[in-house]
Amino acid sequence: MNSILNQNLFFIKEHVGIFKAANNFDIYNPDSQEIIMNCREENLGFFTKLFRFSDYKRMTPFHIMVKTTDGKPILYVKRGISIFLSTVEVFDEKDQLVGKFQQKFFSIGGKFDVLDISENVLCTLKGKWTSWDFKFVKDNVEFAHVSKKWAGLGKELFTSADNYMLEIHKDVPENNPMRTLILAAVLCIDMVLKE
Repeated sequence: MNSILNQNLFFIKEHVGIFKAANNFDIYNPDSQEIIMNCREENLGFFTKLFRFSDYKRMTPFHIMVKTTDGKPILYVKRGISIFLSTVEVFDEKDQLVGKFQQKFFSIGGKFDVLDISENVLCTLKGKWTSWDFKFVKDNVEFAHVSKKWAGLGKELFTSADNYMLEIHKDVPENNPMRTLILAAVLCIDMVLKE
């Protein structure tokens, strides 16, 4: 696991565009306001691009690579075609499966389970339908929080609705695979729950 994932705060900024088919993000250190990771969806097929501009966008497959700014792989997330509920797989820099997310049926505001490689539930991502506010929780313990709002440094980075802050709690140990899964899950919220 790359040591960059041991940070507790990540500012995620989605690339916006009128005719944008790919899901691309930059991840910043909110304290230094420097880009520390790039997330790119490369090599989109013709039909995937076509369906991204239709009502079927939420069902299209995706494969997003997360790399350091100097091009070293950190993780990637992928999903095949999704008809009803999404299952997303997360792999580390060595192409080893780290875990999965499984979307929950009939959840208000959005919900999916974060699973380890043995498909044990590590935590659940829960959202509110009234806002863009998500928490990673299990047994009333919160592991991370994702929001459009943050009271700390980097407020000037919040210039559009496609920006959000991930705060991983300090109780999540360094080099724990849950950190990889939480960051990967945040990149998938828009594609799995909010599109």
